[in-house]
Amino acid sequence: MEKQEALAGLLQELRRGIIVLCVLGRLAEPKYGYSLVTELDEAGVSVEANTLYPLLRRLEGQGLLQSSWETGGAKPRKYYTRTAMGHEVYQALKMQWNATQQSVNALLEGAKGEGNGDE
Repeated sequence: MEKQEALAGLLQELRRGIIVLCVLGRLAEPKYGYSLVTELDEAGVSVEANTLYPLLRRLEGQGLLQSSWETGGAKPRKYYTRTAMGHEVYQALKMQWNATQQSVNALLEGAKGEGNGDE
């Protein structure tokens, strides 16, 4: 396996959970899929629509999101928002993210200068 192939696979694994956290974080207020893609991209967390829509459906199936159709505009749009359970899960994930981020940063800072090429 080439370095680039290995790196691409590892980055994809890392991004999966981050995207779930970001999506749940942005859906306190109703949003439709394309607006969410744009908002995440502008924040530096790019996600393709063909990745986002299945994720939204999965989170809805898990009871973390609910959806409703808005048909009053030029074209119908499906809006998603967090459920009460989705809010609780989001808060728990956010707390875990913050704790993990601090721990990982401490480990990475401690690894500097140990001859591992991180300098």
